[in-house]
Amino acid sequence: MSTRTVVLLDYGSGNLHSAERALVRAGARVEVTADPQTVLAADGLVVPGVGAFAACMAGLRAIRGERLIGRRLAGGRPVLGICVGMQILFDRGVEFGVETTGCAEWPGTVERLSAPVLPHMGWNTVSAPDDSELFAGLDVDTRFYFVHSYATQKWELPPSEHIASPRLTWAHHGGPFLAAVENGPLSATQFHPEKSGDAGAHLLRNWVTSL
Repeated sequence: MSTRTVVLLDYGSGNLHSAERALVRAGARVEVTADPQTVLAADGLVVPGVGAFAACMAGLRAIRGERLIGRRLAGGRPVLGICVGMQILFDRGVEFGVETTGCAEWPGTVERLSAPVLPHMGWNTVSAPDDSELFAGLDVDTRFYFVHSYATQKWELPPSEHIASPRLTWAHHGGPFLAAVENGPLSATQFHPEKSGDAGAHLLRNWVTSL
């Protein structure tokens, strides 16, 4: 099988260098760019993100990144969001009482975690469905690295006879929150696979192999 090309979307937010190294380690040929033609032509697109929801959305809109994500998904082209790159895929984010519209690829709201200690920083286990493709081959007690204070905490898509239900992976910090979603060509993780050692490398390899 030929090497898969992956674009790491450069919109001013995210751990681009560490994510690039991790994707290369996973077997991808990586280009860091916001060039629309390159973004649309790649086998896979990774949307990173760190910091505030509103700032990430401002950077994304500055390069019309939300349109690029939408065009890829409309054609069934894989997209992977990481950390705030996952959060901005939802309808909206609420931080410090300020509501910001997201990409609206999924319904739902990103809100502050209800936990005594924030941010949620460090290693944590997740509960993935048995049919997960991202987590295939990983043990149930595998830990991933999280750094965040906000997440989607209650979420489901209404059942449909035309569209398969998404695979949801949950974690717990003060309460349950979405740790990952697999929904056709659109996948995302709240944790940082590029900072999660061998487990993160395995997950990224699963995704790259699926392209």
